[in-house]
Amino acid sequence: MISQFVSSLRRAVRPGLVAAGMLAAASAADGAHHSFAAFDTTQKIVTGTLKQVNWTNPHIWVWVDVPNEQGGVDTYGFEGMSPNYLERRGWKRTTLKPGEMLTVTYRPMIDGRNGGMFVNATGPGGLVLTMGGAAER
Repeated sequence: MISQFVSSLRRAVRPGLVAAGMLAAASAADGAHHSFAAFDTTQKIVTGTLKQVNWTNPHIWVWVDVPNEQGGVDTYGFEGMSPNYLERRGWKRTTLKPGEMLTVTYRPMIDGRNGGMFVNATGPGGLVLTMGGAAER
């Protein structure tokens, strides 16, 4: 009789354990997606020419050609917020135009690659762009 009770209890509890495990795995994946572990918490600034903007989900990417000491350019990539988030705050797909000069403040990549997390930028005519709000002049 006790063995039947234990067996029925296992059958009743197992689906809940499976669901809890799946929820924990999904939560861990979401946390990893929004991790800032790849970025240094300090801020750096570079000035260069906007090469392109990838207006894509889950995050936009802003690519800037920055002059280097050898007389060439290094391309920096800056990860921003989602297009949906930015549009609700006044950004448009055409807010940034290739060829414009930008001064970008960013949180650098921990591994030393050129670029990082976009914090803000100042463009032509004093246009200020932030990830948290609409463009300002």
